[in-house]
This record gives sequence, structure tokens and C-alpha cells, in this order.
Amino acid sequence: MATYKVTVATGDMVEAGTNNSISITLVGSYGESRQTTVSFLFLPGKEKSLSVHCGQDLGPIVLVRLHKWRLFLEDAWFCKDVRVTAPNGTLYRFPCYQWLEGITTVEVREGSGKKLVDDKLQILKEHRRRELVARQEAYRWKNFAQGWPRCLNVDSIFELDSNIQFSRIRANNFTGFLIFQGASHFLSGFLLRRSSWNSLDEMRTIFSRTRGRDIGGCL
Repeated sequence: MATYKVTVATGDMVEAGTNNSISITLVGSYGESRQTTVSFLFLPGKEKSLSVHCGQDLGPIVLVRLHKWRLFLEDAWFCKDVRVTAPNGTLYRFPCYQWLEGITTVEVREGSGKKLVDDKLQILKEHRRRELVARQEAYRWKNFAQGWPRCLNVDSIFELDSNIQFSRIRANNFTGFLIFQGASHFLSGFLLRRSSWNSLDEMRTIFSRTRGRDIGGCL
């Protein structure tokens, strides 16, 4: 009997948690564990720890599979990472940093950087192939108009996977920054100015005040 200590971490953004069922499967070079339930409730910024019992040593852990099941209502979950401690004390880290939506299974590779030639196991080669196919399907290009740069072949950003969309947190921060910039320009007299600039020095004076406010706000 081999026992693996597993820790699953949820992202710390407001809506990162979920009340859907999450389970995990450990995949090693010698075999894989049975699917084990982690929890039915995940809170933002929190971790869940559990023990996964296996009939034999799995060898070096190369993948973890995260399984998400919807109980009643869909509730997306943002997984930060997974850490697995083997019976011999070896720690394996699996950075995830992605949303899991609907009924789905996501495979996450061990965090050490590997090139294609480093993938000796067939399961890792197959994982890399599936990941490449998924990327090719997600990022398809089209010509918006003659002479324009190519753009994504979607009609709306809501057709994109949540992991591709511009995050709501970053969007809110960006919107707040635009409002702040607009207010700064209004107070400095830039937005309502109806006459021409008298000199370059006058322009530098106004924009230097704006930059000063921006720097102060960032500090």
C-alpha cells in the first residue's frame, strides 16, 4: 500500500470557489490511482488536503487529472495548483491556473519544464498532442477586411473559453484606470480646452501633472 499526500489550492479571486464536486486521479510512470474525491466545496484562496491510497507505488508522478462534476447548478472553479508528496517524501508540483467549467476533466503536467524530446512516456506524448490540437481549435484566424491584420475567428469574446477571455478583474482595473485618467485630464483643463496650445512647454506642464497623479496613485 502506497499513500500520497495531496493538496489542492483554489485561486484567491472572488468567484474562484465552487460547490461542485472535484475529484483527482494521480498518474505515475508505473500506473495510476483510482479517482478520489477531494471535496464538494471550495472557497477562494483556500486549500484542501487529502490522502490518496494506492495498491502499489506509482513511480514518479507525471500528470494529475482533475474531474469536475456538476451537482445541481453549474459553478465554475479556478484551480491554482496541486501538490503531491510521494511516500518517499518527493514533492511534485502541478501548476494549473485555469478555470474548470461544466462536467470536465483536465490533465495537468508536472511543473518542471520539459521539451518534446524529453517526453519518454507515451502518455506524456499523447497529452502534448491533445494539448496542441486544443490550441489549434481555440486559436483560429480570419481576415476582418482586406489589408487589415488577421483576428480571431469568433463573432464575440463570449464564444471563447474563459481561460482565453480577458479576465473580469483585469477589465475592471483597466476601466478604473481609464476613469481616473479622464478625470485627471478634465481637472487639468485638457478635455475642455477650445484654443490652440501656446507652446510645447505648456503641453509638457499639463501632461507632467497628469503623470505625477498617475505615479502617486500607483504608489
